[in-house]
Amino acid sequence: MKKSINQSTLSFILNGISILALLFLLLSLLSYSRISSDLAKANKNRFDLTYNANRFMNGSAYLTNEVRAFASTGKQEHYDNYWNEVDNLKNRDKGVEAMQEIGITSEEQKMIDDMANLSNTLVPLEDEAMKNVQAGNMQEALDYVYGEEYNTSITQINALKEQFLDTLNVRTQAQVETLDRKSEFIQDAMIATLAIVAIMQILSMVITKRRVLKPVVAVRDQMHEISQGNLSAAFSLQSSTSEIGMLVESIHETKRELKKYIHDIDSKLSEMAQGNMDLMIEDDYRGEFLPIQDAMRQIVDSLNNALSRINVTAEQVSEESKRMASDAQILSSGAVAQAAAVQELSASIQELSTQVDRTSTDADNAQKCSTDAAKLLLASNDKMGELTDAMEDISNASQEIGGIIKTIEDISFQTNILALNAAVEAARAGQAGKGFAVVAEEVQVLANKSSASAKDITELIENSIQMIQQGTSLTAETTSALGDVVVGAKQATELIEHIAGSAMQQSQALHQLTAGMEQIAGVVQTNASTAEKSAASAKELQTQSEELKVSVHRFRLRKHR
Repeated sequence: MKKSINQSTLSFILNGISILALLFLLLSLLSYSRISSDLAKANKNRFDLTYNANRFMNGSAYLTNEVRAFASTGKQEHYDNYWNEVDNLKNRDKGVEAMQEIGITSEEQKMIDDMANLSNTLVPLEDEAMKNVQAGNMQEALDYVYGEEYNTSITQINALKEQFLDTLNVRTQAQVETLDRKSEFIQDAMIATLAIVAIMQILSMVITKRRVLKPVVAVRDQMHEISQGNLSAAFSLQSSTSEIGMLVESIHETKRELKKYIHDIDSKLSEMAQGNMDLMIEDDYRGEFLPIQDAMRQIVDSLNNALSRINVTAEQVSEESKRMASDAQILSSGAVAQAAAVQELSASIQELSTQVDRTSTDADNAQKCSTDAAKLLLASNDKMGELTDAMEDISNASQEIGGIIKTIEDISFQTNILALNAAVEAARAGQAGKGFAVVAEEVQVLANKSSASAKDITELIENSIQMIQQGTSLTAETTSALGDVVVGAKQATELIEHIAGSAMQQSQALHQLTAGMEQIAGVVQTNASTAEKSAASAKELQTQSEELKVSVHRFRLRKHR
């Protein structure tokens, strides 16, 4: 920072010089006023001294002229004028008194005294001349006032008058000239002082404009650029030790600090945008920027914690989705196998129903042909053998249906458990597992429906088994009855009627069983479809969890210490 005088000091110096010059000008004005007053007084005194000196001299000359006129003419008026001057007007005495009052030198007073003494020497001559005029001796009177003694005194008096006037004029003129010179000097000093004040003010204006106003305008423009966010605007002012220089240095420092903060924030945010969360916020912020530093530190810490938890959750969701996908695949395979088994069972029941219908028809025909029992005994025996076999098949099929119903219940139970586990895992996954939760809920509903349908089928199959058991016992009884056909056709007819009724019941029961199996088949198909959807949803969930893991892994987080 270069050395420079402070604007306040420079302004103080210039204004101080101006103030001192103005004070000097004020004193000069006072001195000029006093000198002007003294000059006016000196001119007045000079005039008054000259006037009273002439009055004194004119008074003496007036007496001389009147006494000579009286001596020459003898007119009384000249005599009266003479004594009027001596007794009343007294111009000589008043002129001397006025000059003494104004102020005269000792030399001038001596001249006045000498003139007064010479005038006094003329008084006796003038008295004698006036007495001679009154006595009628005009020539003698003229000899007194025009004589050698009188003329000599008059000549001496006139010489003293000239000398007195010259001395008085030289002295008063010297005083006036001295005062004039002082007045001119003061005027010149006042003009010089005004010039100095003007120069100081011009310098102050120029310096103020160049060193204050121009930098202030530049500072204003620079602050406007800063307020607009433009920190790279050119700022040519250099800092110095002056007030403006220190202000300029403050602006440069402000720009440097703001650029540093903006660069640091920009670099940190760029790193965060690139996925780098392993950042440290330095402790070099100051003042009002400390909250920004704390906020950035909190943001980085919060993002690290949140992303760490998301990463852990993504790993868990990925693992659980893999398990769910595997379980759903197993469930789908089981559901497909279950559907195939149910279809086979349905086909068997259909075949059994056909056989039962045929048996019912045969029973009707046997009833009609009961009279021809003998002829048809062998055929009935064969049919009864087939019926026995069919009843055994029905009994075996009933046992297999019971096992299938057990399998359906186990599948329903496992599906329900799987749905519960899926709901729990979806709840753990949070927002990402909402879709899977809906699938799990639908699977649970289907499992409950499958369980209810399995219970209904179980009841139907149990009724069918009971009927089949009844049919089996009836078949045994029929077989026994055929051995004893000879005993009586009536008993055979009754038995055939009983068989026909039982066959009708079996046909109805088998129709009900067929309807139940169709329902079971529909439920199983629905379960299979739902299982396939669950497998697809689980696979999609796994794919999304993998994408979530990839998205989270792009962030470089802090290592746990």
